[in-house]
Amino acid sequence: MAVVIDTVKAPRARHPEKQSRPDSPILRKPEWLRVRAPGSTGYNATRDIVKSHGLVTVCEEAACPNIGECWTKSHATMMIMGETCTRACAFCNVATGKPDPLDPTEPARVADAVAKMGLKHVVITSVDRDDLADGGAAHFAAVVLAIRAAAPGTTIEILTPDFLRKPVEAVFGLIDARPDVFNHNLETVPRLYLPIRPGARYYNSLRLLERVKERDPTQFTKSGIMVGLGEAKEEVMQVMDDMRAAGVDFITIGQYLQPTRKHAPIDRFVHPDEFRAYEEIARAKGFLMVSASPLTRSSHHAGEDFARLQAARREREAAV
Repeated sequence: MAVVIDTVKAPRARHPEKQSRPDSPILRKPEWLRVRAPGSTGYNATRDIVKSHGLVTVCEEAACPNIGECWTKSHATMMIMGETCTRACAFCNVATGKPDPLDPTEPARVADAVAKMGLKHVVITSVDRDDLADGGAAHFAAVVLAIRAAAPGTTIEILTPDFLRKPVEAVFGLIDARPDVFNHNLETVPRLYLPIRPGARYYNSLRLLERVKERDPTQFTKSGIMVGLGEAKEEVMQVMDDMRAAGVDFITIGQYLQPTRKHAPIDRFVHPDEFRAYEEIARAKGFLMVSASPLTRSSHHAGEDFARLQAARREREAAV
């Protein structure tokens, strides 16, 4: 019998900032959102490498429903700069609080793990570090450069914070480290930023993505949103237009899943047919790559998607 993971858990003590919120009703997941519990040999091997190097993964911290599949294939998204975030987004399962100082050994440890896992493509993400003068941009760049040195054949995708109110020169330094994909998620539509992503600013996030293309037009840019939070179809289409105006190459659209009863409630489960419709619309708007499904996450199938992204660019350039 298949064991089903239920990502809606009792509130954890690591979310004290959410304890004053009322409990949200828990919606029963439809069949298309049920996944098997992890436990394969490949999954255990990936877990052992992650633990032995003292690394944090967003797979675990964000309670990702795809962890069993990804870790079985030796795919893991590394989360740098600690496991405590300075933001308290209503959708996020990462702990909020005062982070520890940056660990100067982290870039080398991450790079060594990437090399030992033999990754063809790696995704590096982080918590928000509003406490740092540069938001952690220089540390991010150091991780990219360390991976380049330890695993030169690995392509690198970064999923960054928004660097809100940080010097633009710091962001330029990260762009100049030349990751293969620069990803920053808009997360939701502008109308829902205040209740869902109160510490962020929609147009600041768009401007970050635009700056990447201005600084290095050859770098792929990527962004994603969650649906099922109460957004309207027309609002999702406007976000697509905004992304395209900022030069974003790759859009991901996935179902929001409520981590605990204290997090933002699910407005509805979006049917797979609606995701297919979003995919068709996004392709018509000119995105090189689109991933839209209930279980789509920023780093899910990232390696395979990167190869398709490269192929799509070559095809488009040949057609010009």
